[in-house]
Amino acid sequence: MTAQPVLPDGLVAIVKRECETCRMVEPVLSAIAATGAPLAVWVQDDPTFCVELGAVHDTDLAVSWHHDIGTVPTLISVRDGAEVERTIGWSRDEWRGITGMATLGADLPPTRPGCGSMSVDPDLIDGLRARFTGDVLVSRRVELSATEDEFEALFARGWTDGLPVVPPTRERVLRMLTGTTREPSEVVAIAPPDLVEMTVEKIAINAVMAGCLPEHLPWVIAALEAVCNDTFNMHGVLATTMPVGPVIVCNGPGTRAIGMNSGINAFGQGNRANSSIGRAVQLTIRNVGGGRPGEVDRATHGNPGKLSFCFAEDEDASPFPPLSVARGIEPGRNAVTVFAGEGPRCVVDQLARTPEELAASYAACLRTVHHPKLVIGFDAILVVSPDHGRILADAGWTREQLVDALDARLGTPGRDLARGAHGMAEGVPAHLASVESLPKFRPGGLLVAFAGGGAGLFSSIIAGWANGAIGSDPVTRAVGT
Repeated sequence: MTAQPVLPDGLVAIVKRECETCRMVEPVLSAIAATGAPLAVWVQDDPTFCVELGAVHDTDLAVSWHHDIGTVPTLISVRDGAEVERTIGWSRDEWRGITGMATLGADLPPTRPGCGSMSVDPDLIDGLRARFTGDVLVSRRVELSATEDEFEALFARGWTDGLPVVPPTRERVLRMLTGTTREPSEVVAIAPPDLVEMTVEKIAINAVMAGCLPEHLPWVIAALEAVCNDTFNMHGVLATTMPVGPVIVCNGPGTRAIGMNSGINAFGQGNRANSSIGRAVQLTIRNVGGGRPGEVDRATHGNPGKLSFCFAEDEDASPFPPLSVARGIEPGRNAVTVFAGEGPRCVVDQLARTPEELAASYAACLRTVHHPKLVIGFDAILVVSPDHGRILADAGWTREQLVDALDARLGTPGRDLARGAHGMAEGVPAHLASVESLPKFRPGGLLVAFAGGGAGLFSSIIAGWANGAIGSDPVTRAVGT
């Protein structure tokens, strides 16, 4: 790490020849120098620019980087080694104020925007960050030989989910860490199944590998906080032979800010935020916690969602408040809800025109979750589509009304659910056969979300794993910074 350059007392200008505004203010800088006022000039690009002013070439952009120069020209007033004032671009009034020269730049326009500093150039910034940032990364560094293909090397070492991953170079990891205010060394959670400390740095490494952008990182961190606890029971979700994995439902204005998909093909491919956030969660559990298929991960079949299953609710079009609000998060907050679920199944009803008719169809399909004769032990998410949602909205139905209507239609006499009934060995224990009506879902066990494309009279059901103390409960967490 290069030591931070100290600026001399007086006025300091950072410029580059490529910037038209910098060329315009060159005579102004000469006028300042002519007064005898202390003036130091650093040039980012052409070392011959402003050479008559004794300009210094900011060869490695250390001055620009360490003093947060985002725009050139930047004029800084320094006193006793500390910055006291700065102005960016050209503003005649501000330059006159900072220099104390009442007639400065009289022949120039009142204002002119500057140009981007080379220290924030997208092609340079990652290298500069790596060069000038202290040794904040403590993870083991793996050197590859010149003959190794980096993508194949990551696969060969068992660090992928079967698809190529982005090599987590120091530059990329440091860039990822700009997405959060949390320290790289902060322990976010204990990662199952190996019970390893999961730091922000480790999460950032896997977020790079998953293809995330820095603005996705807070969502990945929140989702990992939500799954790595006894309530969600990620260890159990890994170890079960059922085909489940973390399903991540995202809420809040941040979903739109990072471009998440809540509409057409919301569960499918093609959206970077949806795909990479869910993938980063799975990769972190694999690479930090040791949750690898064939080892602790014992799923009989698994499901494609175990690569990534993450989507946003369409809050703007929804007839209901956001799922996160229904689960206790204050309105307007970014949040994730994690659910141990299998892949989605489609509910087709193209003829229902009343909420009662639609609820009857939903109930008939929900009754089959995992098995028509198994009740109470499994949760589910019903994801209502816009076309079906309009039927509910036109009738003024709330989420609670819909759930109540479904519960009313899902009660079944114990005799029909008992083992052996209707020629099926599967079912509830014999002592429940005398119960007049058993609910399909426990109280609160049916979640309702809203997402999907604007055309198609379809909704979806995401069936869950065993619930409660023997399995997993959904967890909702606010997303931090």
